[in-house]
Amino acid sequence: MHIVHVALQGCLRGGDIEYGITADTGGHIRYLLELVEASAQDPLIERITLVTRAFDCDFSSVDYSRPSEVVGPKITLIRLPTERPGYLTKEQLWQELPAFVAAFERWLATLPALPDVLHAHYADAGEVAAEIGSRHAIPFVFTAHSLGRSKLKCLAGDSLGFDVETQRALQRRIAFEERAIREAALIIASSRDEAEVQYADYLHYDAGRIRVIAPGSHLADFTEATSTPAVEAMLRQFLADPDKPALLAIARPVTRKNLAALVRAFGESEALRRQANLVIVAGVRERLDALEPELAVNLCELLKLIDDYDLYGQVAYPKHHAPEDIPALYAWARERGGVFVNPALNEPFGLTLLEASAAGLPLIATDSGGPNDIVEQCGNGILINPRHSDEIAQQALALLQDRSRWRRMADNGHRAVMAFDWRRHAQRYHDLLARLCRSAPSAPLPQALLICDIDNTLTGSPAGIRAFNAWYQAQPQLGFGVATGRSFHSALSILEQAGIHYPQLIISSVGSEIHYLDANGVTYRQDRGWSEWIDRRWQQEAIQQALRDFPGLTPQGTLEQRRHKLSYFSDGDPGLVTRVHAHLRKQGLAGTVIHSHGRYVDILPVDASKGLAVEHVRKRLRIDREALYVAGDSGNDLDMLRSVPCSIVVANHSDGLLEAPGMTHVYAASAAHALGIIEGVKHFQRRQPTGDLAS
Repeated sequence: MHIVHVALQGCLRGGDIEYGITADTGGHIRYLLELVEASAQDPLIERITLVTRAFDCDFSSVDYSRPSEVVGPKITLIRLPTERPGYLTKEQLWQELPAFVAAFERWLATLPALPDVLHAHYADAGEVAAEIGSRHAIPFVFTAHSLGRSKLKCLAGDSLGFDVETQRALQRRIAFEERAIREAALIIASSRDEAEVQYADYLHYDAGRIRVIAPGSHLADFTEATSTPAVEAMLRQFLADPDKPALLAIARPVTRKNLAALVRAFGESEALRRQANLVIVAGVRERLDALEPELAVNLCELLKLIDDYDLYGQVAYPKHHAPEDIPALYAWARERGGVFVNPALNEPFGLTLLEASAAGLPLIATDSGGPNDIVEQCGNGILINPRHSDEIAQQALALLQDRSRWRRMADNGHRAVMAFDWRRHAQRYHDLLARLCRSAPSAPLPQALLICDIDNTLTGSPAGIRAFNAWYQAQPQLGFGVATGRSFHSALSILEQAGIHYPQLIISSVGSEIHYLDANGVTYRQDRGWSEWIDRRWQQEAIQQALRDFPGLTPQGTLEQRRHKLSYFSDGDPGLVTRVHAHLRKQGLAGTVIHSHGRYVDILPVDASKGLAVEHVRKRLRIDREALYVAGDSGNDLDMLRSVPCSIVVANHSDGLLEAPGMTHVYAASAAHALGIIEGVKHFQRRQPTGDLAS
């Protein structure tokens, strides 16, 4: 396979990257280079080409106009010239895209064969890949890294960063993103928030063509890091008491990173100032007036706030640091019992969070973006609303004062080293590309169908998963799908982590969304007919308003709210469902109310549930009722289990499932988790043999 990566922005080279030298030379370049390095280790990958724009510059001694550069045995960097020779920021690049496309065409003509796939990084590269891909029928993959509509939201209330030219630049960028989203064969997102919230703002949003693959990170340099004399000297000149715990932030001073909110949080909390120092490492600079405007404006704001709050002796903001200082900075903060803080208005992923975790620092991080996934998976920090500076201060102070909690989160952070690995990322990435690049015939409709819940039904036992995979391979006429309370991308993620890939259908968000696997074995298509059907009597905003202050209900996070699902935490009251129904009826509203595991409540349209979704799928796939098997373990599986003759409850069930009315026909497995599913299907197959399906 020959993969061509297209990345126009920043100062791209094979090594010794000049990070921070421009606003566009940041994390996406590191992501790209580490991805191709990991990709090159796979023997199935024959060749990788990085294609970028050539330019002359007067701010570096590096020759960025050099036509080509060998990065590794399989990796070549190609720089294509355009009409304007100088460096251009991402806001200016649009003017050169036609010339870049023409140069790209000339370069393609020199190749013995067209590449197998294009992979575009950022909006401008997405426009190029969409154009080249359409001309030559080359599939392209799109990685946004950050999205224009998210930045538009961040800047909407910021008069400094939202002038007319900024608005025009963002609208051009959003137009490029819309085309890339519409035409890409596959979109790779770094987090659920990106896949389910940020992309959902776009006209051509299609959840089934987005796959979440968390970036890896080279964390070995951070796990054993210690402070150094250079770092000690760098910070000592700022701090009156350098041995106090420190709140550490490392980020470029762009508006989205929201560093001013961190200074406000620190400055407005006398208790936090007594307890800790603040250290902000915001890129490198010589003179403020030599910086790009956005960087200069934000740094000036930071300096003004430090002066306004009179924080001298309590805040460090060094002008320079070397790459090798970064691990030592994390270690310096860890040795003093500090905390790493990321207050960004939106963080697409957050590699610095992984670095800090590997170094042993707990996190306080924005609840908007990738930190949701990192903190959920690793249990290594606290999520905050980045627009509430008082919340940042309260959570930081509470964590610094609770040393056992601090230690627990610091210890949990080492999970990041294992969870976010480039080798694992490359394996999943290559599997997706290989499927995209080969033509696959449409699979025949199954003669029978198994649909099971995921958490604690299918998953929960690694040995059970292995047995299930082997058993299912021997069932050639049995279709397989899942029905879960999780969102679509959360379901895919947990299945992939468990070692179960590509179910033929996914009923997600407690039956309010249905997706079917495409013939390519990678992407999914949503059942739009189902969505339209359940939308008929759904009054989401009115129900949300009616339950705003309802006793016993607390809304779950934004990420758990869906177009046809409202999700809450409950106080465990067994009469809660009845009270909610009565309250909604009094308001002239209706919905399906599902209480599960004693603490979760989901409100759905009256026409939606797992059971109703399963019946819709059965009819669509023309499966006989006696050839449909369902399995579950909790209250949100109840209507699915009641409505299907061949229903299975695994031994580890909860919520008094077998005692519920209408469950006398259900098979109660003696085995737990996936082994219980196998046991139940075999039971029904013996009762009603179905040819090749019997085992």
